[in-house]
Amino acid sequence: MDRIYGEMAIISGTANPPLAEEICRYLGVEPVAADVFQFPNENIFCKLHQSVRAKDVFVIQPTCSPVNKNIMELLIMIDCLRRDSAGRITAVVPYYAYGRTDKKDQPRVPITARLLADLITVAGADRFLTVDLHAKQIQGFFTIPVDELTALYMFVDYFAQKRLSHPVIIAPDIGAIRRARNCAERLGAPLAIIEKRRALDGKHTDMFNLIGDVNGHPAIIVDDEVDTAETLTRAVRFLHERGAKEVYACATHAILSGAAADRIRESGLTELVVTNTVYISPEKMERMAGRITVLSIAPLLGEVIRRIHEGVSVGELFDE
Repeated sequence: MDRIYGEMAIISGTANPPLAEEICRYLGVEPVAADVFQFPNENIFCKLHQSVRAKDVFVIQPTCSPVNKNIMELLIMIDCLRRDSAGRITAVVPYYAYGRTDKKDQPRVPITARLLADLITVAGADRFLTVDLHAKQIQGFFTIPVDELTALYMFVDYFAQKRLSHPVIIAPDIGAIRRARNCAERLGAPLAIIEKRRALDGKHTDMFNLIGDVNGHPAIIVDDEVDTAETLTRAVRFLHERGAKEVYACATHAILSGAAADRIRESGLTELVVTNTVYISPEKMERMAGRITVLSIAPLLGEVIRRIHEGVSVGELFDE
């Protein structure tokens, strides 16, 4: 098939270089060399070592911690590529920050997920590629084409290979029901739902009820991200109190803010399975004392990048 744009080019920001390197190995290409750094006054600078004129460029930059620095770095890199006359620019953002601020659920608050979508578009991105958005409606915040991938199939395959005896899939809150239900359907397992209520400040969560039965069964909590792990570890204790034999969890994005690694280590969680959309430092890995397994999202992102570049259907990857 004839390519719609020029030669493929991959460029990485500083948020997750190992992921970008793995994607480049999958595609068999060398990344575009560039200087991307922060001056002492915190201004960010980007300079390409080679021209990307007319090329099909993919910028790999999750907007994880430090969130605002990585967002600005992404925007500046896109602007740099646009001013060098790139043929097409695809922002590859495996983790999309501010995804929880997707609606006005209180008076006088912003919709920051929409603001970020506007910034990426205005900077000059022609397409947007991401993994497991916190809310599906964020796709509609963009006026450019969006491809949202999911790590669900990776988690299903992983737990299918473990051959757990009669597991129960757990939605940790009402918002996670669809994701957990899809996982349960593919594993042929029953679904249970934790009813939880979060305080208005977003810092405290109480769990009120379990809709379903986990007594004597292994439980698998399914969510999109683990941030402070406070809700996760409370859910683990909650499920153990209701007779769960053992508790696993899977989440696409391992944010692991603050004391999250220590909470996971000290919890009764058997295993947390995540992907490498976000870079996890060796220090955090060590603090979790073997309770975490990291699956690589690079082959999936690499294959989708190849398909976008060649004008081949992305949806066919997930057709059953």
